[in-house]
Amino acid sequence: MSSKERLSFSVPRLAGLAAPGAVVVRSDQVMNPVIDAQEKLQRAKERLYVLCQSGGWGALVAMHFYFQNEFSDGATKSGGSKLSEAATFMMIVLMGLTLTHCARAFMTRWGWKQMGWRALVPRVLLMAATLSLLWVAAGFGYTYGVVREPWISKFHIGPIFFATWLNGIVLLVGWLCIYFFYHILDRVQRLQIEQLRLVANVKEAELRALKSQVNPHFLFNSLNSLRALIDEDAPRAREAVTRLANILRYSLQSGQVETVSLKDELQVVEDYLVLEQIRHEARLQVIWDVAEQARLQPVPPMLLQTLVENAVKYGISTRRDGGVVTISAQVRNSILHLRVSNPGELASPSNAGSSTGVGLRNASERLKLLYGDRATLQLLAEPPGCVTAEVSLPFRSHLS
Repeated sequence: MSSKERLSFSVPRLAGLAAPGAVVVRSDQVMNPVIDAQEKLQRAKERLYVLCQSGGWGALVAMHFYFQNEFSDGATKSGGSKLSEAATFMMIVLMGLTLTHCARAFMTRWGWKQMGWRALVPRVLLMAATLSLLWVAAGFGYTYGVVREPWISKFHIGPIFFATWLNGIVLLVGWLCIYFFYHILDRVQRLQIEQLRLVANVKEAELRALKSQVNPHFLFNSLNSLRALIDEDAPRAREAVTRLANILRYSLQSGQVETVSLKDELQVVEDYLVLEQIRHEARLQVIWDVAEQARLQPVPPMLLQTLVENAVKYGISTRRDGGVVTISAQVRNSILHLRVSNPGELASPSNAGSSTGVGLRNASERLKLLYGDRATLQLLAEPPGCVTAEVSLPFRSHLS
């Protein structure tokens, strides 16, 4: 084994974890903003639809008049004829806009927006052919029956009708493709959001389950320390009860939040070590090395306490002469390093077993859920004759 052996807990990436707050909020206080946001989103979609409809058909009108002015001869640029053709074309465009708007209602009712592209392709072609047929029939009926354009009588109606119908199909297929492309993207985005929300809910449940394991495990060890003192020293037992009450209060309060300040975590660790020193007496010595800038940093609750408890259990309780537990919190390269060292060997059975026990495995899973690959937990065989548990967390320099 090398001088610096490592037992690392992998921390895969996790995106989008939703951290619950500590304040209990009534369901009606939550639902109203959600409903309001959904209504705003729906109104925004309606405005986008109106904007796209107006812009698309308006662009068609603009292109028509541009090419008409560019390529029409002098005979067709007389005032009356030009005005009549413009009015006729505008009416036909309004017919197309009305048809597509009405088709949108039917497609929504038939559930086409929830279909995949394989089911949509034949429906889009059939819808485009049907709408184009209605559009061309209405347009020719308006041109023949209402306006009675003189130029149209010079041509055979059949070929013109068929060619116009095909042009209408091409135009409406483009309209339908754009319409359904937007809704497919919107559906994919909503599915991704739902998937992330589901993952977040699952991870939140896992995190709460892990937290629920910490408190009974910790309480059991604390009560063992207190039991050894009751018959020997009643005043110290009363002090120990006060310390234990502080720890329990902290564990209950911190169970509602995802992170606490390192300062608060250090206080509960100190209370725990006082209880353990009652049991181990001179066999347990503690060295503190905590940087001032690290005290306000957020850390998962009971994380440092878990590392210290592991150090006492496997580095002090199993040794006749006890030893020194060193607790360090330093900031280097924008990373908060928490280190807890205790006497022992990493390869020894007891220490090897600790790496797969509840405490460190729990701590590793909580780091995985909260930080993804930005946090690590490692067991190091350093300094010589000691085992060090090191946690690296992102440092938040904006905290005051």
